[in-house]
Amino acid sequence: MANKKIFKLVSETVKNNLINFIRSLPTDSKNPLVVCIQEMTRTLEQNARMWATLTDISKQVNWHGLTLTPEEWKHVFTATLKGQKTVPNLDGTGFIVLGQSTRRMSKKELSDLLELAYAFGAEKGVNWSEQSKTDLLIFAWYKDQLSKVA
Repeated sequence: MANKKIFKLVSETVKNNLINFIRSLPTDSKNPLVVCIQEMTRTLEQNARMWATLTDISKQVNWHGLTLTPEEWKHVFTATLKGQKTVPNLDGTGFIVLGQSTRRMSKKELSDLLELAYAFGAEKGVNWSEQSKTDLLIFAWYKDQLSKVA
């Protein structure tokens, strides 16, 4: 089986299709297949919101005398969210954050990251761009929907 098969568990029908699919798979102790169940990763919409938000913060917030790029702000927020470590870089002149890629974050994790960024931006008086304002409304709706299923 060269291709991977992905099922999004959104209904009982899909769940039953998955069960039937698994039952149809061969077993092989020398070359077993692997089944992985995980939360969906971030959506493209969440990714767009993240970059719009980080760009607004980057343009308006001076951080301890530094102007950070959106990418650098992403590292600040992921390190804060995940409680990550910093280690000295190889030549000892600075530090490196041992971070997590947002690419592998679940929808919930990226939602938490966006909430942190919006709260930080609000605290620092960031004037959100039109894109970020629209995204913020969508984010508020999405967060409300998440709270209903939690």
